[in-house]
Order: sequence, then C-alpha cells, then structure tokens
Amino acid sequence: MTEPTAIGALDLAALVSSRICHDVINPVSAITNGLEMLDEEQDAAMREAAMDLIRKSARQATVRLQFARLAFGAAGSAGAEIDLRDAEKVARDFVQVIKHTLTWQGPAVTLPKNKVKLLLNMVALGVIALPRGGNIDVEISGNPPDVAFTIVAKGQGAKLNEHVTGLLTGGDGGDINPHSIQPYYAGCVASAAGMPVSVDLRDGEVEMRAG
Repeated sequence: MTEPTAIGALDLAALVSSRICHDVINPVSAITNGLEMLDEEQDAAMREAAMDLIRKSARQATVRLQFARLAFGAAGSAGAEIDLRDAEKVARDFVQVIKHTLTWQGPAVTLPKNKVKLLLNMVALGVIALPRGGNIDVEISGNPPDVAFTIVAKGQGAKLNEHVTGLLTGGDGGDINPHSIQPYYAGCVASAAGMPVSVDLRDGEVEMRAG
C-alpha cells in the first residue's frame, strides 16, 4: 500500500505562508504601482485610472487576506467554532474577486473551526479546478455538527490533476511545494476534522465530498 505524502510542521508552516504571500503579492504590487502613478502623473484621467487600480487592488488584497484568515488561520482559541454566515461571506467575496460565481446552500449555524476551514479550502480548490471560470456549488447537509459537504465546480475545462487529488484525499500526491500546499493542507484539516474527502471527475465538473 502506498504511504500518504507527509511533511513536517515547520515545512507546512513555511509553505502555507508562501502560498498566502503568493496570493496577495500581485494586488499589493498593483497598489504600489498605482501610488507611483499618482506621484508622477498630472493628467486627471490618468490619476483617476491610478485611483481605480488602487481601489480594486486594495479590495482584492483585503478579500484574499480575510479568506486566508478563516481558511488557514486560528480564527479563535482551541475548540472555537465559526459561524457559517461568516464563512459564506468570505467565500462569496473570494470567488467573486476571482470572477467566478458561487451558490451556497446550508444552515446558518456554527461549526467546529476545522470543519469550516475544510469547507473553505474545498471552495478554494473549486476555484483551482476552473481555469476558464465557472460556478462553484456548495451544499452543507446533515444535522450540525454532524454535517457533510459537497462542492461541485462546473465550467469549461474543469479539472483537478492526480497530484492535487492525491494530496487532498490523503494518498501519495508526490512532491509538495507552494503550489500544491493547498490540497495537502486541506487533506490534513479533513483528517483532523474526521471528514475524509473523495473526488469525482466528470466532463465539465469536479465534485468533492467530505463527511
């Protein structure tokens, strides 16, 4: 039997940090570029374009950091629960800023933080599965706190490669780097939450189930 891929705590922390930095560096750099334009430009139209760039980039950076705070961060003390309404809001903002769409069906309750972190990481993987855009359907079923998650990413070219699915489902996914840390981390959270993940790949769809 093939052993699951595993890395140490220090490597995990370093790779998650690299992933978060990767996600926010572009909008932060765009803000810097916009400020430089304001310093150099006197034309009113160009200054307004610079301000528009700053506004959009600041929102994108904020949305990505708010999402990362819940998906990767502690979000409270040990044993804390997270309101699914907060999770839905950050998920909607995150998906929208990447120009995908999201549908969400589930109760407005609190769940143990690891279950919510798993849900949000599955949403992020739904985004990864849609390189050409599309819709992400989220369904939360069951009687809280005993719930199950179903995330379906629908769109042209929807896919997750074997490397990603192997790491997500706790199998041998090969090497782990800043680009593949998301599914590995999600798999770790799934194990901690007692919610194993399965993946079903269909034409134009990727379905992930946990619980």
